Formats: sequence, structure tokens, C-alpha cells
Amino acid sequence: MRTLKVNLIKSMMALLTVAVITSCSLQKDPLSEYSDVTEGVNEEGHKVAFKDKAAVESHLQGIYNLMRDRMEHWYLDQLLIAESHSDNAYAGTTGAEVVPYETNGIEGSNSVVERDWKRYLEDIARANILIVNVDSVADNSLTTALRKQYKAEAKIFRAMILFDMVRLWGDIPVVTNVGRDITAENIEEVYSDYFPDQKTEKEAYQQIEKDLLESIPDAPSNNSSNKTKFSKSVAKALLAKVYAEKPIRDYKKVIQYADDLAADGFDLEADYRDLFGVQEGNAEAKKRNTKESILETQFFAGNGNWVTWMFGRDLSNYNSNFTWAKWITPSRDLINAFTREGDEIRYTESIVYYQAGWSNYYPASNYPFMYKTRSAFSNIIKYRYADILLLKAEALIMGESSNLPAAAEIIDKVRQRVKLSKLSSATKASKDAMLTAVLNERRLELAFEGQRWYDLARLNKVESVMNAVFAKDSGRKPQVYQFNENSYRLPIPQSIIDQNPKIKQNLGY
Repeated sequence: MRTLKVNLIKSMMALLTVAVITSCSLQKDPLSEYSDVTEGVNEEGHKVAFKDKAAVESHLQGIYNLMRDRMEHWYLDQLLIAESHSDNAYAGTTGAEVVPYETNGIEGSNSVVERDWKRYLEDIARANILIVNVDSVADNSLTTALRKQYKAEAKIFRAMILFDMVRLWGDIPVVTNVGRDITAENIEEVYSDYFPDQKTEKEAYQQIEKDLLESIPDAPSNNSSNKTKFSKSVAKALLAKVYAEKPIRDYKKVIQYADDLAADGFDLEADYRDLFGVQEGNAEAKKRNTKESILETQFFAGNGNWVTWMFGRDLSNYNSNFTWAKWITPSRDLINAFTREGDEIRYTESIVYYQAGWSNYYPASNYPFMYKTRSAFSNIIKYRYADILLLKAEALIMGESSNLPAAAEIIDKVRQRVKLSKLSSATKASKDAMLTAVLNERRLELAFEGQRWYDLARLNKVESVMNAVFAKDSGRKPQVYQFNENSYRLPIPQSIIDQNPKIKQNLGY
């Protein structure tokens, strides 16, 4: 067994090295990995994680840079899962690794699944380095208050990543330590550092909850002029989303944290078109740091956002990278949903039509594209208040003390912003009709923001919605497998299971 563990750890270290060197070709500005070069040496000549305050702050900035420079897993692939794996979109391209998300044919060998798993764990490892080591930095200029703040920011980031992971895979490793150096003497002791146990879905949610609750006292307050930081408000927004999920569902707390965000100054932006629009003439974001944005990543001229290439035209460089089919093609079913509702504002902010050089799903002469990331200078909003506000409406409908009038007031507020009529009296009088209404409102309000699949999963609607859509949406590719109770989780990458005997595959794969 000892020899097996040594060989497994050697194999894992080799694989991790390869993974660092062969990062995704879509990555524009790869970040250097944490290594001996970036570690410090103290006055006694011993290697330490951080030599001084500057090293800590550099590492924290590196975590923030991940939000800009490594978007494949937390944004691009989240849209593939939440939109193309739901009724909102088709895969878009014909690539073998992308189409299975549309057809429900995802397997553990899928390279996108493997990329995401590894990237998420790399992000968690970065956060852990700061969380575990910041208190031991021998630099008096790094005050106790700053140590607490930086640790809180890293915990919010770790919670965000764990939340994305647990909603995808359910039972996952929950790593909160830093892997120790391997020697012949300690191989048994450190084995679990490199091959962690698989925790239950509930245990993962409990760690997320713990990280967020611990971070709120020390994280920076919301800054209305800078929504790019892991603030107290980001932690509250995440808690509202976490408490809506089945493993630790508490609808009273969803309402509590939604109300806390309102107290922090968040509200709907007056004009929906200001959230995703760009300025005429230069394709700069129309507005940044809106009162609705809770956490966003910003891009500017000279340091633009490459991910827009993947979805359609880049309005900052109109013909750039427009010779190949794009991901996340809007579905006929979603287009019909906008049309039935007469929702012109959100429709035109979410979907745009161009002439294309391909006809995978529509005639090339009039091809629809997702439109919420339309320029290299577009903001990417990870969390916004409308999402949390509609979760509050869901909580008011589904909680122990149902309050349909209060829920209807919220839904009507969201609808009236985009010039739609209020809900009918018949809808407001029925709990089932109100649940349908809030789910539909979330679909139209949050289209192409990475929410739809998770809404269906959270409310146990995957089988009823997704099996039916293949029959009524003529543009979808043929369904490979029917959706069932096992479809709520993605397969764990087979390569990870091969490397770590503690990891078990999800049922149905």
C-alpha cells in the first residue's frame, strides 16, 4: 500500500505539473503558478509561504486576477452548463466536447468536465495558501485587522468556488488545508493532503456556510464605486443563494440576506439596458458598478475580455474571430418565451442577430447570438441584485409562511422595469401559479447569466422541463439520454477517479 501511495503521489505531482504548463489555449494571459520562486525566506533562512505584507497582498491580487484571466471554468463553462444544458440554448458549435451538454450525453471522459474540476481545485488551493498562512507572516506592518480582512476575502472566494463545484457534482473534496512536503517518513501522514476524501453534498454546503459567516465581520464593506471586491455584500448574496439550495435550505434566511442587501444600498437599476449595454462609438461598457451589481469583473481598452470571442461579435473589434461557430446559441424555446411575454427589452438585450458563415442551428443570413457579453470591454456580472430579489420572491412563495402578495410585489417590480404588465389576479391567488411565474421571470430576467439549469435543479424541474423541450424545440440535436433523478449532477472526471481511489463516480454515469 505504501508503494502504491508513493507512486500515486508521484503521478499526481507530474500530472499537476503538466496541467500548469499546458493551460487552455483560450487563456490569453496565463498567471504564473505559486511556486518556490514566489515563496519567501525568513531571517533564519527558512522557507515561508509569505515573506512579508507585500507578498501577501501580491498573492491576494493574484486571486482577484483569476477572475479576469481564467474565466473558462467560472464563466464560460458555467454558461455552457446553465444555458446549453437547459432549455435556454443550444451548444452552438459542433465540437464533440460541447454538444453533449445540449444532448444530455456528458460522460466522465469529457475534457470540459475535467478542465473545470481541476481549475476549481487549483483556485481553492490558492485561497487556502493565504487563509492558512497569513497569520504567521512576520511583518508588523501587516496589522491584525488587515490579516483578518485578507483572510475573509480569500474565504469568500473559496466559498464561491465551492458553491460552483457542489452544484455541479454534489459530493466533492472539501479541501481547507495546504499540502505538506512529501518525504519517505511522512508519506502515510500527508497522503490525504494530495488525495482528499470526498465529502457529502451537505458537508460541502456546511463548509461554504461556515466560510461566509466567518468572513462577514472582517470583509470590506460594499463600495458603490468598486464592485470587483469580495465584500460583506458578496458574502450575503452567496448566503442567500446557498440557503435556497436543498441540502441546507432555509427560506427565512434567504429573505434575511436579501433584505440585508437592500439595507446595503442595492436595488434594481432604473433601466435594464444599462446593465449590459455599451457606449456608441467605442464599445466601452455603458455603466460599471451599478446599484444592482454585487460582484463584477471589469475590462478596459488595452486589457480586454477575450471571452466575448466565444459568443458572437466583439463590438470593440467587429470582425475579429468571427470565422467559426460560437457557443451558447439561443434556443427557439427561449426566443418563443420572450415573444409570448411581449418582453421586447430583455429580448433585445439578451439576443442579437447577425449574418454568419455557418448554419448549425439557423439560416446563416439571420443567426441569433447571446448578447450579454458583447464587447471586449463588457463587464461580467457574477452576482446581481435582481437574482437575489427573485430568490426572495421564491422564498416568500415556498417558505413555511407563504406570502403570495409580497412575492407578487417583487415579481411585478421586476416586470415593470421592462414595461411588462403586472401578474394577473388569478396568478397571484395560486401558489403553483406563482412558482411558475417566478421561475419564468428568472428565465427571462437572467437569460445567459448562468442561472437557468440551477433554477430547474433547485426546484426539481429538470425531468419535466428538459425531457419535454426536446419534443417541442425543433432546433435541438437528438437527446442521448432521458433526464432522470441522476441528471442533477454531472459526471466526475474519470481521470480524477483513476488517480484518487477515494473519489466515487456519481450515479448514472
